Amino acid sequence: MQVYYDKDANFNDIKNKKIAIIGFGSQGHAHAMNLADSGCDVIVGLKPTSASVAKAQKAGLRVMSVREAAQAADIIMILTPDELTPGIYDADVAPVLKAGKYLALAHGFGIHFGFIKPPKDVNVFMVAPKGPGHLVRHQFLQGAGVPCLLAIHQDPTGDTKKIGLAYASAIGGARAGVIETNFREETETDLFGEQSVLCGGLTALIQAGYEVLTEAGYAPEMAYFECCHEMKLIVDLIYEGGISEMRYSISNTAEYGDLTRGPIVVDAATKERMKGILKDIQTGTFAREWMAEAAAGLPKFKKLREAGQKHPIETVGGQLRSMMPWMKKNRVIAEGA
Repeated sequence: MQVYYDKDANFNDIKNKKIAIIGFGSQGHAHAMNLADSGCDVIVGLKPTSASVAKAQKAGLRVMSVREAAQAADIIMILTPDELTPGIYDADVAPVLKAGKYLALAHGFGIHFGFIKPPKDVNVFMVAPKGPGHLVRHQFLQGAGVPCLLAIHQDPTGDTKKIGLAYASAIGGARAGVIETNFREETETDLFGEQSVLCGGLTALIQAGYEVLTEAGYAPEMAYFECCHEMKLIVDLIYEGGISEMRYSISNTAEYGDLTRGPIVVDAATKERMKGILKDIQTGTFAREWMAEAAAGLPKFKKLREAGQKHPIETVGGQLRSMMPWMKKNRVIAEGA
């Protein structure tokens, strides 16, 4: 595994290049503001009717239409939602792509699954921070950074890796480390992690644990604390020192329960279902399903999101968090953002 740091990057590689950030959401605002703070020439590309226009202008950034920004820029970083990116690319980026330009993304979804097919004479790279945009910005302002992945898909000019590394450094990623990978590996592992562990697996486990306890007659507040609130303590310990350090920190009773009961919850059958999830990702089944869902107006997505928001754990959690005002300090996502 190759890892790069600030010492390996040369800011001069992008110093005189115009960078267009297409989109100003979670990742977009972080990339644009970090790049600007690093001294880069940044343009934000947005639809004139976008509510983000005012936000970007308030941040002191120059805003153009998507096509104008893409046409003016040497490096075009697209940071829009996966389901919207192909349409935005086809309508406003592809028509102004010229040989030697750099097309960049923070996730390989569109390129890897063939929804975006850039010309062979255009350089294509990926810089993917391993954290949400709000954390990328927060860490940058703290003088730190979020580790990034760097991948090169097309390199007709022969310097795409240097450009990508300089870009990663400018958004703060090389402070923590930039790991070289490829579009396939980043895309498939990212989707699998989100679906089976980090988001899908975790939230389903929390909700199921809450339901088991409340259905058995225990107080909702107790169920929330034990199955959701204290998750941060465990995750922080794992984040800082790995699973073994977490087990060292907890009681012997908790560790014995972990070692003996954890494999009952997540057993061989669970692992087989996880393999099925990975297969759907590798074959493009999930990608096609998601793009079809988006094209249909997101009916299933909206229904599931609403059901999740109405889950009892959300109501109880909101009430309990209001009793802990100190939690509002140093939030990664500021209230109202």
